[in-house]
Amino acid sequence: MVIRSVFLFSRSIRAVYQAILGAAVCFSFAPRMAEAFVSEANAKKPNVLFILTDDQGYGDVSAHGNPLLKTPNMDRLHDASCRFTRMMVAPTCAPTRSQLMTGRHEFFNGITHTILERERLRLDAETLPQVLRSAGYQTGIFGKWHLGDESDYQPGNRGFEEVFIHGAGGIGQSYPGSCGDAPGNQYFDPWILHNGKFEKTKGYCTDVFFQQARQWINERSAQEKPWFAWIATNAPHAPYIARPEDRALYEGKGLSEKEANFFGMVHNIDVNIGKTLDMLRSLAIDQETLVVFMNDNGGTEGGKTFNSGMRGLKGTAWVGGTRALSYWSMPGKIEPGDCDVLAGGIDVATTMLDFLEIPSSQKFSEQVQGRSLRRFLEASEKRVSAEWTDRTLVAHVGRWEKGASPDSCQYRNASIRNDRYGLVSVAGGTKPVWQLFDLREDPAQKTNIASQHPEIVESLSKAFDRWWSEARPNMVNEDVPLAPVNPFKVLFEAQVGTAPSR
Repeated sequence: MVIRSVFLFSRSIRAVYQAILGAAVCFSFAPRMAEAFVSEANAKKPNVLFILTDDQGYGDVSAHGNPLLKTPNMDRLHDASCRFTRMMVAPTCAPTRSQLMTGRHEFFNGITHTILERERLRLDAETLPQVLRSAGYQTGIFGKWHLGDESDYQPGNRGFEEVFIHGAGGIGQSYPGSCGDAPGNQYFDPWILHNGKFEKTKGYCTDVFFQQARQWINERSAQEKPWFAWIATNAPHAPYIARPEDRALYEGKGLSEKEANFFGMVHNIDVNIGKTLDMLRSLAIDQETLVVFMNDNGGTEGGKTFNSGMRGLKGTAWVGGTRALSYWSMPGKIEPGDCDVLAGGIDVATTMLDFLEIPSSQKFSEQVQGRSLRRFLEASEKRVSAEWTDRTLVAHVGRWEKGASPDSCQYRNASIRNDRYGLVSVAGGTKPVWQLFDLREDPAQKTNIASQHPEIVESLSKAFDRWWSEARPNMVNEDVPLAPVNPFKVLFEAQVGTAPSR
């Protein structure tokens, strides 16, 4: 009994000794472990540069085969990027912008037009910059917003802390209701709303937006907090007004004056993209910056010259009205090359947050309809069209007359597509007039095969009807009365006067 007691006592002593020794070892490593944990937690996330052009088409890039347009800097970005070659967006601008901001179709955001209060992003939607800002990002917008000009809808209340914008859908535009810019504003030396104050700028509008963005980025390049810069040009949207020296590059080439101006505007954007990419490199932050370059809808004036073999332009539900370029670049992190997976504007926010490894809020997660494309960014061998054969994407021009029932235009200028087939109804209203196209064999949508494949028509038509029944209750701006005043006009006149000085 004594022997057993001694044995137990000695074992207890060893246990205590081992516990003390273990604790000492743990404490000796604790500072380094804690330091490593904190370092990992505080590791700077990638910066994000998002460039979005207005009314540039998929074919308005020389890397896509345009025979006249020269875009060496877009081509440089093209060659360094994962390129989603089947990126489907909305047929017009504000709708696409709402997709990019929220990760869901524009009709679910209340957006069915580009004016008449139907361009306003519903206030209960959470935006990508709101999520990024909550994750510690500095956020800035430079150029076009077009998701509501009334105070609550403006980008300063939707996640952007730095705001440098024009109003409405373009410089100098004004429509009934709240959608409008400073009265009489011009492409040259425009008045810009900068964090609530109108500022008179100097130079061509695209140059002004990029210069301001570069200055903002430069000031933050050495800071620990990452940044998100959204540069959204109003060019090359109509009216087609280029700098004379840019227009001159395309004069005498058999183009109309509008086309020469359009290509000149794209050239100017290209130059600014080059300057911005060069700045990232000179600041030694190009390796830690995700660059995304997109356009907002199908082509316009440039599509008359070259449209990449597609049918349709902006404002149509054809492929040519809804296909966007989508370049994603980050050296060492993203594999360059084409990816032909069926993707959409609704995927952009989800993909970005996943790539940045930023968790979505519960609210954002519940609203998004898109899928993450991250694995396609990082693994070139998996970029095959066989992925997501179950997927369908819907495009609808909307834009029915003010006061009209959306249901009266359910099948007017609408389309639904899956990985292979596209179903389009142009002339329908309450009843569809479907045309079916095999987009793999007939990407130009020349041959209607609806009569040969009634089962495919029926399947896609039912999917469209289900989608419409879900979207319809979310069209919350349809009966909103027009605002009695234009907020930009009122603010401009209060701060500056009745007419912009030139």
